[in-house]
Amino acid sequence: MRLLLTADTHLTPRYPNRGLPDELWSAIGAADVVVHAGDWMDPALLDAFERRAARLVACWGNNDGDVLRARLPETAVTELDGLRLAVTHETGAADGRERRCDARFGPGSGTPVDVLVFGHSHIPWDSTTPGGVRLLNPGSPTERRRQPACTYMTAEVRDGTLTAVRRHDLPPATARRP
Repeated sequence: MRLLLTADTHLTPRYPNRGLPDELWSAIGAADVVVHAGDWMDPALLDAFERRAARLVACWGNNDGDVLRARLPETAVTELDGLRLAVTHETGAADGRERRCDARFGPGSGTPVDVLVFGHSHIPWDSTTPGGVRLLNPGSPTERRRQPACTYMTAEVRDGTLTAVRRHDLPPATARRP
């Protein structure tokens, strides 16, 4: 099962020339499951993802308004071929992240998962908590902030295990509207 992980797309009618890179749209179409960790900002983008993705697992972010919050959960939890996956927008500061995520999503929590996808910082992240939860932040495909490139991630699920996690750096100025 092929996964596409993205977050912090930050598309809004206020920036009519900003869009998602063609490479990301192609990856969305090729994925079996698309995971989006919030900060869509435009319901039309959610509509476009729903049309193009074979399956979408998504949540809202802190910049998403009432329309998006009415359509998406704060945290989505699902099972993919035996892999328990959650997606939420914000996990707090990097310092102490593994401890906080173990408390909320690790063994013995109310929502134990194998993988947590999150966003908010626009900083790609890949670590594993002491309790064994894989934490992934795909970065942002549209706003690199202090990072060298805009990014997204792909991965695979095989027999309940996450494999082939890869960060993709995007070339600048390759974006188009949904």
